[in-house]
Amino acid sequence: MRCDEYEEIELKMGSFVSYIGKLFGGEKRKELERHLRANDRHFNLSYRYAKNAIKTSKYNILTFLPLNLFEQFTRLANAYFLFLIIIQLFPEISALPWYTTAVPLALVLSVSGVKDAIDDINRHKCDKQVNNRTVDVLINGQLKKEKWLNVQVGDIIKLENNQFVAADVLLLSSSEPLNLVYVETTELDGETNLKVKQATTVTGKMGFNIEALARFNAEVRCEPPNNRLDKFKGTLILDGEVHSLDNDKVLLRGCALRNTDWCFGLVIFAGPDTKLMQNSGRSTFKRTSVDHFMNILVLCIFGLLMAMCLILAIGHAIWETKAGSVFQVFLPPIPGVGIGLSSFLSFWSYVIVLNMVVPISLYVSVEMIRLGNSFFIDWDRKMYYSKNDTPAQARTTSLNEELGQIKYIFSDKTGTLTQNIMTFNKCSINGKAYGELYDFTGQRVEITETTERLDFSWNQLADPKFIFHDHSLMETVREGNPEAQAFFRLLALCHTVMPEEKTEGELNYQAQSPDEGALVTAARNFGFVFRSRTPESITVMEMGRKVVYDLVAILDFNNVRKRMSVIVRSPEGKLTLYCKGADTIIYERLHPSCDKLMEVTTRHLNEYAGDGLRTLVLAYKELDESYLKEWRQRHHEASIALDGREERLDQIYEDIEKDLILLGATAVEDKLQDGVPQTIEQLAKADMKIWVLTGDKQETAENIGYSCNMLREEMSEVFIVAANTAQGVKEELQYARRKMSPDSAEEPSVVRARAGMFWLQKTETLQDENVDGDYALIINGHSLAFALEKELQLELLRTACMCQTVICCRVTPLQKAQVVQLVKKYKQAITLAIGDGANDVSMIKAAHIGVGISGQEGMQAVLSSDFSIAQFRYLQRLLLVHGRWSYLRMCKFLRYFFYKNFTFAFALFWYAFFCGFSGQIVYDDWFITLFNLVYTALPVLGLGLFDQDVSDRWSLQYPQLFSPGQLNAYFDKKVFLSCMMHSWYSSVILFFVPWAAMQDAVREDGRDAADFQTFAIMGQTCLFLVVSIQLCLESYYWTFINQFFIWGSIAVYFAVSFIMNCNGIFIMFNSMFPFIGAARNSLSQPSAWLTMFLTCLLCLLPVVAVRFFLMQIRPTINDKVRHKVRKEGPPAPAPLHQRPRRFSTRRSSYAFSHSRGYGELVTSRGFLPKRSLKSRPALFLNTDPPLAEKQPQLYRTISEEPEEPQGPQARM
Repeated sequence: MRCDEYEEIELKMGSFVSYIGKLFGGEKRKELERHLRANDRHFNLSYRYAKNAIKTSKYNILTFLPLNLFEQFTRLANAYFLFLIIIQLFPEISALPWYTTAVPLALVLSVSGVKDAIDDINRHKCDKQVNNRTVDVLINGQLKKEKWLNVQVGDIIKLENNQFVAADVLLLSSSEPLNLVYVETTELDGETNLKVKQATTVTGKMGFNIEALARFNAEVRCEPPNNRLDKFKGTLILDGEVHSLDNDKVLLRGCALRNTDWCFGLVIFAGPDTKLMQNSGRSTFKRTSVDHFMNILVLCIFGLLMAMCLILAIGHAIWETKAGSVFQVFLPPIPGVGIGLSSFLSFWSYVIVLNMVVPISLYVSVEMIRLGNSFFIDWDRKMYYSKNDTPAQARTTSLNEELGQIKYIFSDKTGTLTQNIMTFNKCSINGKAYGELYDFTGQRVEITETTERLDFSWNQLADPKFIFHDHSLMETVREGNPEAQAFFRLLALCHTVMPEEKTEGELNYQAQSPDEGALVTAARNFGFVFRSRTPESITVMEMGRKVVYDLVAILDFNNVRKRMSVIVRSPEGKLTLYCKGADTIIYERLHPSCDKLMEVTTRHLNEYAGDGLRTLVLAYKELDESYLKEWRQRHHEASIALDGREERLDQIYEDIEKDLILLGATAVEDKLQDGVPQTIEQLAKADMKIWVLTGDKQETAENIGYSCNMLREEMSEVFIVAANTAQGVKEELQYARRKMSPDSAEEPSVVRARAGMFWLQKTETLQDENVDGDYALIINGHSLAFALEKELQLELLRTACMCQTVICCRVTPLQKAQVVQLVKKYKQAITLAIGDGANDVSMIKAAHIGVGISGQEGMQAVLSSDFSIAQFRYLQRLLLVHGRWSYLRMCKFLRYFFYKNFTFAFALFWYAFFCGFSGQIVYDDWFITLFNLVYTALPVLGLGLFDQDVSDRWSLQYPQLFSPGQLNAYFDKKVFLSCMMHSWYSSVILFFVPWAAMQDAVREDGRDAADFQTFAIMGQTCLFLVVSIQLCLESYYWTFINQFFIWGSIAVYFAVSFIMNCNGIFIMFNSMFPFIGAARNSLSQPSAWLTMFLTCLLCLLPVVAVRFFLMQIRPTINDKVRHKVRKEGPPAPAPLHQRPRRFSTRRSSYAFSHSRGYGELVTSRGFLPKRSLKSRPALFLNTDPPLAEKQPQLYRTISEEPEEPQGPQARM
């Protein structure tokens, strides 16, 4: 248990607590609307809103013992053994002392209790650490330091730069222009680029005025607590006026304040009601498929046990009737106990004797094996990310073997597949490509981390983090090439980036999206430094010379235009329009003189697209003053038109954005995490299907799909589902399905069955269909919403499962979880979800296995995950090595454990036919007690912890080794039945061969050797040796530890046997150690050792023969690879191949943002810098515009007119 882990809560425990809460009237009424008043704790307390303290612990000092014992005894096996202890207390029933069951049960409960206590202590520490953070709270007109746990709904708190937001708060005012604040939402959505929030105008007036803030008594009515991170609806009522509130005015708990000196906020949601905690909600209790199968097996074994005991009870009745009277001379009957009651007692006596079929040590060993394999994940240095000092972590120790059975992987994009870092890689200027390196023979050179970088020391304002390698580009720019300088001048002017300069020369750009920042940074390093801006001007340092351009107009980007333009006037009075956008859009607007240059640039664009880069085309146009004046007049008329405003504005933009002169193209890399394409390729070879569920727009996600090799040019077809109606979505899905499989039936093939405990659970399984060719499916969020409805979900799943790749774009956190649940419900396959932000939490919790990408402190996905890794590439080692080994080890352990215990129990069953069904046991009491706890405990643990069929290198070399786990081939019903048959055969040999050998045996001195104690020692020694040798046959991988465990256990067995049977022990404890001298007398006979040899031979020779036969006739993939291992030795490390140059006509057209641009905010008159050296972004035009609408931009008026006053009714 790590400090930031949220432990799973068992469903039964949750039901119990809920019942107790209802019983005492403590259940909280569902909240329909939140109503609060600022600075009025008495008013807000009347609503009994949650305080800001969080609690993830389960126990306290008083409740630990009863609640923990209650949890442990909800397990069927623990309750069963408690029942056995109770009936063992009755001497009329039990032939075994009570401690043979009580000692193991006490050990199990103690180990589990200590583990739970340690986990809960860590949770208490984590809760205390978070709750004791401090924040400034406005109380009685003064700012006071308060712990987070004391913050209440309605309080006004002050936040400072780099401070975490303590609760969900309504932003009131800030230190920045227009009351803006910058927040980093890494913990929520995994994105590192800053988000902008803005306070309402009516609250922003208060600024840092403590008296005004203390008098602030506004009321807020808003939605109840929920987990929607991207939506908020509410109203602010102040002085009788109603002002609307949206998500852009709310700071969420978990965000960090950046580049903002201070801000004030009104607490709306606190503690468990915050959106962060709502997304973290209660975890479902996850069990592996092996656990579920084990529950069914335990029930079956109980049934078998009852049947065996019933047979023996009937045998007891028959024996008492026919032969019991003969033994009444020395076994007098108990008065009042007839044959019926005697048989009933015999039944329960054999329930105790044969309880070895469900040994309690099984559960101890399973937990220890899982814990050990979890440590191996934690300790794996090949999954350690040294850059961030982040190891892999198994945060849940009970799901390891499930990692070896994954069939479907659901992945987020941003921060999971990508680093959310954009780099300027290549460009084409005036027909010449830059960014590649060539050697003296003209061959392209692979660029690595050791490749020489450009030296930008000549530019004092250059960004030291910027990396570029092509010297020819820098030489071209510094030589004064007009096209190259115009290229970078465009990048320095045509954008909505905001500069920040705290100290002279230390520039920091705040970009709406990382790729815009990358382009401006590239211009900065090549000598065209964007320095500052006002609503009317842009200041650029051009090759060391300060140039101030008048900003005439911004023609902003939106999803329809797919381009952005600025019109600027140089100090010389020259008017120029600079435009950048998608190649298809810009090419339509180029001057005919650019046709030849366009052909060359297109060839470069194809190369860049083949490398998976995001491309933009750059162009410009010189304008005439008179034309611009006339155009602005027409634009003003169109912008105030009541009818057809958008169409008229669109035409106005078209008029000026034509006959452009092509400058070139840029290629920006949306940097993937290292090794992502190779990892996806390896997982695909292991027959795992990877679905990408992302909130990004289709174009961005599609581009990443090509970069990751999930989408390929050679695919038969990539289907795109983007309909806006349910019928349209249905038709598009059906078209895709019929195209992939023309002969498929119209109705899906669903197999209905029963499963689970007592077979009460109904299951529906959608059958796979054969498809020729490779296909991919891309579906948008609005289409997915229709497809997830009950009428269409099977059609969606059926079509998606035919595809090799599925990408879902613009999906909400809830939709991510719904997709995972849909696959779980109808495919009956093991699923894994991997992500890095709070928007991935619901998906992570819905999947069988949740993996969080760590490496940045406080990542919310990690808090809710079962495993955490620092990089996506480590997923292949987590699954193909650790997951496969864990599954293989667990299945081997279970097969062997059931084999040895069934063999033990069947031998006791055969002996019942020779002891008058009296409940007597054939072996020594202490042998029965120590058999699982001591004699065979460590060897079987060694098998479960260290065994491996092939090394990690071979496991990665042959991902196909993973497929048996997906089919659950190593431990299913057939395997269990074969294990039982093997145990039955071994028990026959182990009982009847020693029995026959000692039937008429005599010792060397002529005395009879066939007494009960000698036979018992002989039988138990044969049993122990056979199961030990069988363990050796099961082991593929031998280490010193395995050898020590096996030979040490054999030595311990013989040492304990001789010590317990010696005279001294008998004299001290004559009633507990009755086998005086039995070991010495039995094992000193040569015939005994010959019997042991024959017994082992008869038990093990058929096993070797069958395995040899199967390996020759029907070898498995494991057999083939292990044969190759012995033949070839360890594989060589995979060479680093240079990625071949790929050409593509498919390009990402534009990826600057997911919403409209910030052009109107840049040109807002409300933008007034407050500092001499620091320019701050003015991102909002007037009082309360939305920050990021999920729709195309409504065209604005470029001419700047005075703001009209807006009354309260306008905001409603």
